[in-house]
Amino acid sequence: MWRTFAYSISLLLFLNCILIQVHAQDTIPIPLKIRVGMEVSGPAIYYSDKNILNEEGYISIDLNEKRSVVLAAGYLNFKYSQYNYSYLNHGSFVRIGMDFNILKPDKSMGKYWAGIGLRYGLSRFTSEVPNFQMTDYWGTTSSSITAKTNWGHFVEVSPGVRTEIFNHFSIGWSISLRMLLYSGAGKDLRPVYFPGFGNGTKTFSTGLSYYIVWNIPYKKINAILKKEVKEDTDDNVDTDTKDAAGTSGTRKQGTVIRQ
Repeated sequence: MWRTFAYSISLLLFLNCILIQVHAQDTIPIPLKIRVGMEVSGPAIYYSDKNILNEEGYISIDLNEKRSVVLAAGYLNFKYSQYNYSYLNHGSFVRIGMDFNILKPDKSMGKYWAGIGLRYGLSRFTSEVPNFQMTDYWGTTSSSITAKTNWGHFVEVSPGVRTEIFNHFSIGWSISLRMLLYSGAGKDLRPVYFPGFGNGTKTFSTGLSYYIVWNIPYKKINAILKKEVKEDTDDNVDTDTKDAAGTSGTRKQGTVIRQ
């Protein structure tokens, strides 16, 4: 019985020491948020170029001060034509992934974000060629390719920044670097342009997006700040120098060890 009692007391003292050590560390309160964002460059481009309409929005949920899960969705209507060829493509897409904040908690404060996002994208689209003409030795031939629905998918890396300009509202931008996994058709029939990815005739695609974001706080956590340990070194101390109090210096690999 006494052994059990002593063991219990020792365990309680051990747990108490751990709790004291944790509370002794510097912490900072960080609000976790649900974010609803809208991409604004797509509608702006549509006003100057009626051949492409791209609409996109997203929702993200903070898991902690560093990571958040993201779901984005959008719609594309694309038209292209030249003297002997016309092309139409419209459809929707989704992207799912995570965002990683590289800012320290005392810098981000739940308001600022600078980091990188990783996404998997899936697109469903319908493309067609209403008319095209080919001219050869035998003359000019006109034909068309009927509408066909396909699925395409890709992966995306998106570094960017975001800042809260006033309470509950943020603005930000990101660069999208996408790699095509499958275009929904053979290599000779790749779509000229498809939702969520861009130029389907290439393996890699890039893009630049601008967002306005509504932030909804739902929880607060205490993030632990890691203290930086600074080493006291002096590479310029002469090994024969002694201070006024009689303290001598020993030089070892450029570091002075005072005794």
